[in-house]
Amino acid sequence: MTSCTLTSLPASAFVALGSNLANPAEQVLHAVKAIAALPDTRLLARSALYLNAPVGYADQPDFINAVAQIETGLSPHDLLAALLEIEHQFGRERSFRNAPRVIDLDVLIYADLQCHDTGLTLPHPRMHERAFVLVPLLEIAPQVIIPGRGLAANYLTGAPHGLQPVSDTWSAHSAQT
Repeated sequence: MTSCTLTSLPASAFVALGSNLANPAEQVLHAVKAIAALPDTRLLARSALYLNAPVGYADQPDFINAVAQIETGLSPHDLLAALLEIEHQFGRERSFRNAPRVIDLDVLIYADLQCHDTGLTLPHPRMHERAFVLVPLLEIAPQVIIPGRGLAANYLTGAPHGLQPVSDTWSAHSAQT
């Protein structure tokens, strides 16, 4: 793989968003706004919100996930740095792998880059294995190609994926009543 640099800007990118703490739907929606407010960045599309069970570490609340498509003049590393700063501003703590989180932001695809640098691999190395990424991604970009892998839709099997679309006003409290 090559280094994560791109000479032609702006570029289209897809960002995964997830949260399972502190009103997760609200956290994801606020994060979408924060991403749209990044310098030289424009929000092109945002998927619905999806409720799903946690992956990896099961003893935690369910997640709300979404995917946003942006056009950005930020380089791949600058975009990643900006997303990490948004996570920091939201109070994200990285206590252990797959821990509960206020917000999680991942660059999924950046243009057609296939690269691996310190701290950044594009496309996201596990995105094709995760229904909570593929379902919202395919909602907003049904023909999207995962660079080096092919059509994203080919990775979403016909098996039930367990994701449940929810309203933008969803809350864990309202789901329990």
